[in-house]
Amino acid sequence: MIRVREVSVIGDDGEPLGTLPTEEALSIARDQDLDLVEVAPTANPPVCRIMDYGKHKYKASKKAHEAKKKQKIIHVKEVKFRPNTDRHDFDFKLRNVKRFLENGDKAKVVIFFKGREIVHREFGMRVLERVVEATEDTAVIEQQAKQEGRTLVMILAPKNTKTKKGGMIKAQPVAKPVEVPAGEPEEKQIEDGVDDAKNEDQ
Repeated sequence: MIRVREVSVIGDDGEPLGTLPTEEALSIARDQDLDLVEVAPTANPPVCRIMDYGKHKYKASKKAHEAKKKQKIIHVKEVKFRPNTDRHDFDFKLRNVKRFLENGDKAKVVIFFKGREIVHREFGMRVLERVVEATEDTAVIEQQAKQEGRTLVMILAPKNTKTKKGGMIKAQPVAKPVEVPAGEPEEKQIEDGVDDAKNEDQ
């Protein structure tokens, strides 16, 4: 409820009506079978607009609904490989990875080790390298390969993914996962290999 003595009034057509006593502004709104809505309460004097408030709320709700419909929700789709995945199985799962990326989703590529396979992580790294090479035209590595328990995990994101702020993530060169020599702390055994990958290509 508006309690101030005077308000700056904007008409239903958007034209300013000047500063009026509150009761006069309310009277004008009632004569037009409309509402007097406070739109800038901190201004001095407060700014009110004559409008159909119910219609205004409906339009705002519809606009928010349309914006939500257009919003792209990015999912992270997981695809599991084995370090000794055969060619047919690899190609099948690779198609899933590519399909997820083409749909604008991220792909979480997981290499799962069984038993003593964990001591031969280089086989898992080779699988990840094959995935990277096969998707280098459409994907960027968002998370370099890292060990999580008995798995190696790498996350790929589609190139030119729009950010929440409407900007564009620049496509970065796709670096191969790099295997660090054994003997270093476990958390450092698989690190960012961008520089190493570039040096190998030169």
